[in-house]
Amino acid sequence: MAKTLATETLAACRERGEKIVTAESCTGGMVAAQLTSVAGSSDVMERGFVTYSNDAKVEMLGVRMETLNAHGAVSEDVAAEMAVGALSQSKADIAVSVTGIAGPGGSDHKPEGRVCFGLSTPEATVTSTVEFGALGRSKVRKKAMKFALRALRDKRLD
Repeated sequence: MAKTLATETLAACRERGEKIVTAESCTGGMVAAQLTSVAGSSDVMERGFVTYSNDAKVEMLGVRMETLNAHGAVSEDVAAEMAVGALSQSKADIAVSVTGIAGPGGSDHKPEGRVCFGLSTPEATVTSTVEFGALGRSKVRKKAMKFALRALRDKRLD
């Protein structure tokens, strides 16, 4: 299923002559790995950033420390800045970002399974939050990876 999503996403971007960049935290590069598992993906996959720490988000993607302090790493505000930063630090046409709490753990106001996504193009940036629930780390990460691929594909099939 994920490989089909990756293949469809690559095809949709290829048809438009566009390249993809990823900025991933809780998925640790799973979106980029899935895209690059498809033979011939190098004409669409531009690069990927794994920014697990806040320092990496700031240094590699230009996420503002003020945003991290005000909203936390798991927020749509940070997801937006990650996507915008990835786009500006690459030659890609569309960026997807993922930041969340895969588990175990979480807090009263940020539960395990909450994942925030960003999609950025030169025209606009949109964000979303999905509550996957406390499914366990592996399942949350896989669901987040699939959601990101689906978001990329659907954005390019608009």
